[in-house]
Amino acid sequence: MCLAIPAKVIKIDNGMGTIDMEGTQREVSLLLLEDVKIGEYVIVHAGFAIHRIDEAEARESLKVLRELASLVDQEGGSRKFS
Repeated sequence: MCLAIPAKVIKIDNGMGTIDMEGTQREVSLLLLEDVKIGEYVIVHAGFAIHRIDEAEARESLKVLRELASLVDQEGGSRKFS
């Protein structure tokens, strides 16, 4: 399963961006979006920024992801899907 994660763009250089996801920074390609600006929030999937979102939507998505991660941790993290 793959997830697309919201992240804040904190640096841009030659079509690449540094994004911050809850304190973790990564380099991603910005080539799929036009005119991305520092401070904007984007959805990141497989190393590419694929969609812009507003800050409120990003924060809500991150809240839901944290809640899901907490549930998995509570169940021992070894849930199997059939």
